[in-house]
Amino acid sequence: MKFLAGLCLLLLVSILGMGQDKPMSTDDRGKLIYYEVVVAKDIAKDSLTMRASDFLNRSAKFMTIRSTDTDTLMHATGKMIINKTALVLSRPSGEVHYNFYVETREGKYRFWMTDLKFVPYQRNRYGNFVPTTSKGIPLEHQPGKLNSAEWAGYVKAVTREANVLSTRFKQSMVNKILPVIKEKPVIPTQEW
Repeated sequence: MKFLAGLCLLLLVSILGMGQDKPMSTDDRGKLIYYEVVVAKDIAKDSLTMRASDFLNRSAKFMTIRSTDTDTLMHATGKMIINKTALVLSRPSGEVHYNFYVETREGKYRFWMTDLKFVPYQRNRYGNFVPTTSKGIPLEHQPGKLNSAEWAGYVKAVTREANVLSTRFKQSMVNKILPVIKEKPVIPTQEW
C-alpha cells in the first residue's frame, strides 16, 4: 500500500513538473513570439537603455547587435543551440536563429524574441555537427505526423532557452552599471 501511495505521489509531482513550461504565444503575423513587459520603477530611461546596451554587448558570444533604430529601440540577432539528450549522452540537433528587440521607456521596458528559424545539424565526414542548410525552417511551421513529436520537443527546448535568456536579461536590467572612466595616459615630459 505504501508503494502504491508513493508511486501516485511521484506521478503527481512529475505531471505538475511537466506543466511548468508555458508555451510561446503567436503574434498578429502568426509567428511564435516571447514577449514581456517589465515595470522598473525609479529607473530612468537612459539608465535602462545603457543597461540593455551593456547586456547586448556582453552577450556578443551568441548575439549580434544589428541596429538601434531609435533612441529607445534596439535590435539584435542571435542563435541558440538545441541539444538532443539520450540517457547520458547529449549531442546538438540544430540551432535556432532569432531576432531580439528591446524598447525602453521611463520606468519600464519591454523585450521580445521573434522570427525563430530552426536549422538542423548533421555530422560531416570529420565527425563534427554542422548545419545542413543555411536557410532555416520557421518554428511555427507544422511538420507532418512523423516528425510532430520531435518538432514539439524543439519548440519546448526553445521555450526553455527563451525563459533562461529572459531571466538573464531581467537580472542585468536590475543591476547597476558603474560608468567606466578612462584614465588619460601620463605622458612623461621630463628627460630620462
